Amino acid sequence: MSRIITGVFQKHSDCKRLEIELEMAGFDNADYIVYITEDHHESPYMTSVQISDLEQESKARKIFGENSVLKTYLFENMSISEASYPNIKRYIDAKNKSEIHASPDFRFKGAKEGMDSEVKF
Repeated sequence: MSRIITGVFQKHSDCKRLEIELEMAGFDNADYIVYITEDHHESPYMTSVQISDLEQESKARKIFGENSVLKTYLFENMSISEASYPNIKRYIDAKNKSEIHASPDFRFKGAKEGMDSEVKF
């Protein structure tokens, strides 16, 4: 079964240019979906591309990178017909909740005097 690579793009990114580049790279119109909202000029948008091998994946990632992608997600065992917006959004939300986000830097202050856990001779 094929895989889906989905990118979340910045709001100022041109979705028509992205579509043209995907088609020039060999992806058919039926191989990708661009999800845009009513106010697509004011909000980020998403695009899903069906890929079948590593070469297609690298092409899609390269095109996504050239078009101001914010984040890329790879979904295994999914076809483009299963990649509806609510379905993809649900999977992205689940992946984001499962990621361990970077924690703030911790400062450890060592004891200069008094008791500490270090054994001294």
